[in-house]
Amino acid sequence: MNLHSLPVFVRLAGRRVILLGEGAGADAKRRLLERAGALIVGEEAVAALAIIAIEDEADALAAVARLKARGVLVNAVDRAALCDFTIPAIVERGPVLVSIGTGGVSAGLAAALRQRIEALFPEDLGILAEALYAARARLRAAFPDLGQRRRALGAALAPGGALDPLLAGGAGRIAAVLAGAAPESRTVAVVLRSADPEDLTLREARWLALADRIVHAPDAPKAILDRTRADAERIVGTAPDVAPGLTVILEINA
Repeated sequence: MNLHSLPVFVRLAGRRVILLGEGAGADAKRRLLERAGALIVGEEAVAALAIIAIEDEADALAAVARLKARGVLVNAVDRAALCDFTIPAIVERGPVLVSIGTGGVSAGLAAALRQRIEALFPEDLGILAEALYAARARLRAAFPDLGQRRRALGAALAPGGALDPLLAGGAGRIAAVLAGAAPESRTVAVVLRSADPEDLTLREARWLALADRIVHAPDAPKAILDRTRADAERIVGTAPDVAPGLTVILEINA
């Protein structure tokens, strides 16, 4: 299944964004743009993005057409079919941003999901993110190999791990992770029960997300392979005799 949209985070601080319209819808978008540090301008200004919150249908369609003709990417409030980009519901914990989008078809659903997800995150999650950023040099020194470093962090950030992001106080436990042993190289097999990634166990999904290489048959389900890292090596056939790192062999239960 192809992505409906590619989620991206755009830094708008000091950049121009066109905002057209009046009323509650326009006011809400104005507040959001101001929080992002955008320079809100009118239609005649040069900008790459525009948000159109015009209630009158004919006026809104005309504004969309004019701006798209100039190559401006447009978000048309409550008109999903006209949107080049949509604005998701956002969970914010310092530098940690989680966005929930529905392609513009149901803002209410996105908001409800945001409320559920927001309750999961401790208030100091952003502090953990900043502490991990500050510890980059020490992490590289403790785990010089990129694969080892990735696996060490993956294990620490896993459910119940030292840096489990859903548990408060993670920043204070980074030293313990740095003092730990480097993860050993290993090969694990994931026997697929179906082509549906929802049938993966949490452990299997974690293996796929952390693996340095994936060994699979030519007919391995694409939906399963999409759960692996984009930079993981993929081998069609049999596993190599020597494979340092974490190798996952996908086997299909016939």
